[in-house]
Amino acid sequence: MRASILTLALAATLAMPAAAHPDTGDTAADDAQAPPLAARTADSGLPLTAAQEATGLPFLDLRLKVDPASKSIEGDARYTIEALAPLDRFEVDLDPRFAITSITVDGAPATWESEAGQLSIPLGKTLAKGETAKVAIEWNGQPHVARRAPWDGGFVWDQTEDGQPWVATAVQMNGCDLFWPCIDYPTKEIARLDSAITVPEGLVAAGNGVAAGSETKDGWTTWKWSTRNPNTYAIALNIAPYGLLEESYQSRFGNSIPLYFWYLPGNEAKARTLLQEVKTYLDFFEEVIGPYPFADEKVGLAETPHLGMEHQTINAYGAKFRQSPLGYDSLAQHEFSHEWFANQLTNKAPNDMWLHEGLGSYMQPLFQQWRDGQAAYIAAIMAQRPGVLSRSPVVPAQPISQSHYLDDDAGWGRDIYSKGSQIAHTLRALIGDEAFFSAIRRLTYGRSDPKPGNFVPQFADTADFQRIAGEESGRDLGWFFDAYLRQAALPKLIEQRDGSTLMLRWKTDGGTPFPMPVDVRVGDRTIVADMSSGTARVDLGSDDAHYVIDPDYKVLRYSAEIARWQEWAAEQEAKARAEREAAAKAAKDADAAQ
Repeated sequence: MRASILTLALAATLAMPAAAHPDTGDTAADDAQAPPLAARTADSGLPLTAAQEATGLPFLDLRLKVDPASKSIEGDARYTIEALAPLDRFEVDLDPRFAITSITVDGAPATWESEAGQLSIPLGKTLAKGETAKVAIEWNGQPHVARRAPWDGGFVWDQTEDGQPWVATAVQMNGCDLFWPCIDYPTKEIARLDSAITVPEGLVAAGNGVAAGSETKDGWTTWKWSTRNPNTYAIALNIAPYGLLEESYQSRFGNSIPLYFWYLPGNEAKARTLLQEVKTYLDFFEEVIGPYPFADEKVGLAETPHLGMEHQTINAYGAKFRQSPLGYDSLAQHEFSHEWFANQLTNKAPNDMWLHEGLGSYMQPLFQQWRDGQAAYIAAIMAQRPGVLSRSPVVPAQPISQSHYLDDDAGWGRDIYSKGSQIAHTLRALIGDEAFFSAIRRLTYGRSDPKPGNFVPQFADTADFQRIAGEESGRDLGWFFDAYLRQAALPKLIEQRDGSTLMLRWKTDGGTPFPMPVDVRVGDRTIVADMSSGTARVDLGSDDAHYVIDPDYKVLRYSAEIARWQEWAAEQEAKARAEREAAAKAAKDADAAQ
């Protein structure tokens, strides 16, 4: 996303403000001569092939050697695969800029075909359903460098203030195949991932899951990790001369959760303060949503040279400990929310990414309500509202891939945050707290009574949420999900007053039903307008009575005032962009003249 006046205005409340990306040094310039990403590699979440559909991934031993001096990696991925249906080949995605040096199947050398970012490896036999095979892939090369992490995926090769290597990956937009062979699709998680990350001696490689030791030999240190069911884009490298803070949190569910923060030299005091704040986040999430999903592994943070990302059990943190008038680090809290909404609950397809980002974004106003009360909650919800663009459906009808996120014209990559949060707020107001939070809990854990050890990771889509919310509320909510998620434009409330009579009518795209009740405040009384037929007549009591529609801000709807402001903001942004481009051209012409 490009920086914009709209984004700047909302930077305090949006989870990933585009204007806030940090300087990542000369890494983009270093990659200027590198080949562009292959079309398949550049995109994430493309439809699965038949072989990928039929492949289960019970285990991966992933070994990576990272050389900051040459900005290159060497990798060895040792898979155990399982046939979910008859299977005669293993197909994985991998950036074709890498050289494949070896592939074996069950220990024997194998052939392979490589086309535009996908490897197809014949197994030499057809596995029956339930049978397994071992496939090992070795590769090396210089990975794609992220020009604008985390929005543009890849490696970030940076340095600490004293000139030591500081390396990170962020691959949500482009996918795991930017640096290791994977099936780049949300549902293709690996049941157990063991990783071994080798880096120059003196550096630390903080990884996903539980630490399994380290060893140093010949000037290199290998850091070992083990994790279960990692979200594919949440597998990350974090390499620096880190210091480490260790804490523990006594959960309300009776278990103790380890907390770790890998911080850069000089930042220990600030990191310690934030780690204490994370305990408050844990208390909030466990009370309001449910148990921390990875308590048997860890809560982890690592300082990164990019803004942030929800890397499972090792969240990337690059907000530089900025202070906020809200009194908490909204970036850290947002990324932590994804341990529930992305890593425990994962969307079945990119179309349903709002389940990650919308519910994750709703956790900031909800946290403020839990901590500070109703006024803080409403203020936070209202602050998100100007960011709702409504140019395309939050849940597109046709299959999409992650690349749709960066389509500024569509605005989808912004609406899945702010509009998704507003939708959650409106649904809660409609069905009530008990039904809403029960639905969220079932969606996230697959059950209504989650406790440590009694749930597994969930894959869900918008239809699943609609069904669960309908069951919990005892209502048919198809109209709600259709109007807010499957249509672009927001519902409009048409008001017509004739003396003491106020006529209200909902208008939606295509005239679809929208029986959303609306509060009308007249003096000191609140009238609930029954809109079950799409219209309502409200008696205001007198011709000069003052009234307020939706005084408690319960319903997301079209606002002419916000639309006018957005149009003005877009004009200002275009003007500022033209001025910047003109200044850059003038500077270039002046340099050429010299």
